[in-house]
Amino acid sequence: MSTASPSAATAAPVVSAAAIREATQRLQGVVDRTALTHWKRMSRATGARVLIKREDQQAVRSYKVRGALNLMLSLTPEQRARGVVAASAGNHGQGVAEGCHDLGITGHIFLPRTTPRQKLQRIGELGGDMVHLHSVGSTYDEAYAASAAYAREHGAVPVHPFDDPRTIIGQGTVAKEIHDQLGSSPDIVVVPVGGGGLISGVASYLAEASPTTRVIGVEPAGASSMIAALAAGEPVTLAEIDNFVDGAAVRRVGDLPYEIVSRLRLRMAAVPEGRLCSEMLRLYQTEGIITEPAGALALAALGPLGSGAPVEISPGSTVVCVLTGSNNDVSRYAEVMERSLVHEGLRHYFLIDFPQQPGSLRLFLDEVLGPDDDISLFEYAKRSNRETGPAFVGLTLGRAGDYEPLLARMAATGLTYRVIAPDSPLFHLFV
Repeated sequence: MSTASPSAATAAPVVSAAAIREATQRLQGVVDRTALTHWKRMSRATGARVLIKREDQQAVRSYKVRGALNLMLSLTPEQRARGVVAASAGNHGQGVAEGCHDLGITGHIFLPRTTPRQKLQRIGELGGDMVHLHSVGSTYDEAYAASAAYAREHGAVPVHPFDDPRTIIGQGTVAKEIHDQLGSSPDIVVVPVGGGGLISGVASYLAEASPTTRVIGVEPAGASSMIAALAAGEPVTLAEIDNFVDGAAVRRVGDLPYEIVSRLRLRMAAVPEGRLCSEMLRLYQTEGIITEPAGALALAALGPLGSGAPVEISPGSTVVCVLTGSNNDVSRYAEVMERSLVHEGLRHYFLIDFPQQPGSLRLFLDEVLGPDDDISLFEYAKRSNRETGPAFVGLTLGRAGDYEPLLARMAATGLTYRVIAPDSPLFHLFV
């Protein structure tokens, strides 16, 4: 996929601190100045001053509105009359939809069929009669290809979510707000990365306005396209990605974001999806914050020195994490909990051969399960012509340390079993 934006003007604006300051003025009264709040839990854990930039408090509950509206406000009357087209995993589409409604521009938005229903409904509500939705493919990249074809055929102006300087400049206004709200330079700013637009804008502003600040990007481990690009020396297309972190699951980063990230030598980190899910649950249970997977990437990366966290924080430092969005279907929390339990070592799956005789299951319950263990899944297939029958069994443990004793008890009973790892095809077939 080529992500070069066909909407860029002949003399494309340069992504700079000056351009981002101009965009801040352009967006004043159009997007919200979101809160910068103290994250007490992580501050206590690290001995640092950790703050959260709450972009989930935008009217569309995502920072994406900044880039979309900055680009759309920059269009000429002739370009507005042609209408706009965009591809989105959901949040960018909401920003485009709001811009179409407020500016009276007709828009066509292409989204993967995997886009959460909540995001689809919200885009429709924001855009009203000005927006037409098209669900195509299973990934953002497939939706982008369809949107590019529509632009070529109908002459609509593309509003790219990350590979257009006007989008990047708009998203960079997050950094100006952070700097203004702090009144000083933070030591570190941690930013989620999908296509690379946000980190490009944030880093471009801080490189000039706060050169001592380190900007760190965080990707989902299952879709680390920027890390792959930096390793290859150019943007590459990943053969496969995990779509769970839908707001950041991009097979190929943008050309311009890659150029900026590479030139500024920004550090990148990857967060396992299970760790991300555990942090999403802690945010809800402790801080009362509901976030989407991509929105929590930066927060999930943090931990104290020596913890093994993707981004370890030194005591006494000032760190800002950008919480980018909270457009999440409640129905997804079942999968969030599942992934968290597997990551924490509390849920395990087995294929067990049970003797086809009375008392076999009772033996398993009495001799194998511990007092704090529970059966979360049991699928049994009886075989009339065999002495044993296979069962797919999911177990939830009281403590991660109970796993090895469980295996020892299972072996002692003589049961034949196979551990089903999370990367096994059988795991994804049943779970």
